Amino acid sequence: MRGSSLATRLFLSATAWVVAILVITGFVLSSVYRDATERAFDRRLNLYLRTLIAEVATPDEPPDQPFQSLGEPLFELPLSGWYWQVLRTDGEKAEPRVSRSLWDKKLPKLEEHGAELTAAGIRLGYVDGPEGQNLRMVERPVDLGADGKFLIGVAGDAAEIFDETRSFDYYLGGTLATLGIVLLLTTIFQVRFGLAPLKRISESIADIRSGRAERLEGNFPVEIAPLARETNALIDANREIVERARTHVGNLAHAIKTPLSVILNEAAAHPVSAFASKVLEQADVMRDQVAHHLERARIAARVTVVGTVTEVAPAIEALRRTMEKIHRDRAVAIDLKADPHAKFRGERQDLEEMAGNLVDNACKWAASQVLIEVQVEPALDPKAGPRLRIVVDDDGRGLSAAERAQVSRRGQRLDESKPGSGLGLSIVVDLAALYGGSLALGDAPIGGLRAELVLPGV
Repeated sequence: MRGSSLATRLFLSATAWVVAILVITGFVLSSVYRDATERAFDRRLNLYLRTLIAEVATPDEPPDQPFQSLGEPLFELPLSGWYWQVLRTDGEKAEPRVSRSLWDKKLPKLEEHGAELTAAGIRLGYVDGPEGQNLRMVERPVDLGADGKFLIGVAGDAAEIFDETRSFDYYLGGTLATLGIVLLLTTIFQVRFGLAPLKRISESIADIRSGRAERLEGNFPVEIAPLARETNALIDANREIVERARTHVGNLAHAIKTPLSVILNEAAAHPVSAFASKVLEQADVMRDQVAHHLERARIAARVTVVGTVTEVAPAIEALRRTMEKIHRDRAVAIDLKADPHAKFRGERQDLEEMAGNLVDNACKWAASQVLIEVQVEPALDPKAGPRLRIVVDDDGRGLSAAERAQVSRRGQRLDESKPGSGLGLSIVVDLAALYGGSLALGDAPIGGLRAELVLPGV
């Protein structure tokens, strides 16, 4: 059951228990009823047996007179399945006295079938009858002293036991099957009703992750309410931690910026000194390193915020207008084709920073045209959600494979004549990776470089 839901596992477990309990109950009830039916049948046979013993023990009855007082018409009906038999066992030759129903047949002896005497001095067991019938038979040896020794047996058709038991089993099976169906339906209802609050919590958490809600709202049963409270407390704690991290990053940036500026100013005041030149060079490296790592820390703090969603089309449109103003002296045309329903699972300033770096680089290197396309792609994995794809093309000279690998590394620039620190694309790569996305560089259909940014969508 790996990967199965809790409701499914609970239902299967409950079903297995219900089926097992009903099967065991049915087996036990059937066995008890069969034993009870058999005992009732044996009491009937014992009644006839005692009556026969009394008849045999009556001294004034002629030995050839048939017994008339058993009170069972079936003993008179030939081969009816109900028989009695009286055998002399003291060595004297005498014809056995049998019921008319036996006709010219005889009953087998239980002793020959291995039946042992009970504490009551009788034998009980099943034997085959004259017509292949399955008989339930009771047998008792009787010692009348001078009147002789006898073996008296009474047998009845065991089909009565089997038919009665079979009929009970049919009714019992139908009753237990109906009960099982009712119990399973009840279990389904209980599982669905009982787990409904957990499903609501799951859906609410999904809404929080997608930005449609900020907290778990609504009333929950007392058993689930602590989970909802702790989840909301965890969300609040997460936001507080992120806010503190942002504050610490800002304080650190401010604290480091001032000493670095002092060092740079002091080194710039002595341009002819080799020592000052080396200090100025290393201070620039330090500034770039600090800027890069502070930016990564700031980004990492932001992406841990749960539930932030950004509309993509308005953000990219505002970015397009800004870039047109910045690069208006180069007459670069920026065309935008954006899905109006596209949403980014993250903060707007991060989207603007990633897309802004890509569009700014495209405008710097483009001859006359930049194309921006925003697409929403369905998720390959249903649990992952849709993917947002932002494609930026320019009609510049493009880059070779080696150059693409170089510009993606921190601080690497191909043309020192272009403004910038060389951190733009590396920041895009780092920021996209923190969001679970990626950046790929390739050839644009219009002749220059294509940058494809893939990010989590909604």
